[in-house]
Amino acid sequence: MSSMLLRPYRKNLTTHGLIYLADEEQSITIKNISISGVLAQLDSKVGKSDIKDIFNTLLSSTIIDLYLPEMRLAGEVEVIRVDMQNDHILLALEFKNISYDVNDQMYKRKAYRKNLPGLGHILFNSEYLEFNTVNVSVDGMMIRFAEVVYVEPGAITVFEFKQLELEGEIKVIWVDRMSDGGTLMGLQYVQMKKPSIKGIPEFAWPKSA
Repeated sequence: MSSMLLRPYRKNLTTHGLIYLADEEQSITIKNISISGVLAQLDSKVGKSDIKDIFNTLLSSTIIDLYLPEMRLAGEVEVIRVDMQNDHILLALEFKNISYDVNDQMYKRKAYRKNLPGLGHILFNSEYLEFNTVNVSVDGMMIRFAEVVYVEPGAITVFEFKQLELEGEIKVIWVDRMSDGGTLMGLQYVQMKKPSIKGIPEFAWPKSA
């Protein structure tokens, strides 16, 4: 009886979504959900080599990205258990950094934004300034400066973000002064030396929606 009280109530349901696993977006079916997480089934059938690749991926990090459009949820989850059922893999996923009501935001932004703190550099007024990323997508990033930075939206400059091996031209979309004296900035990629961004899912909002 005590174990039942300790375990969060799980509601059976069937809804579909995406996870980013082994550097690929993979479709999933949610089997049940609770306030702490979900049980997801990979839609594609897998063989022994696929299972090995998944386990190797989870050895480096058990945190993956999740997007459930019908439930308007997106963010990071932790893989806490992996099981096999017939030819499919079941993943027990625990919510870690989840946002609700993301559909409207993703429709406007067109791509999922992953919370990813890290250091980078950007060129303004002939000087490279250090910034911290807030989040990153396949289209652009939000960054923060500790100081006030004076630049007009529409400016195009160059940047580098070594954590994802990104560098190239980027455009300033918006600028916001913070109460603590810092600066928030929204940036959009213009031209990059790297054709794709490994580690960042797109989770694009369906055009038919």
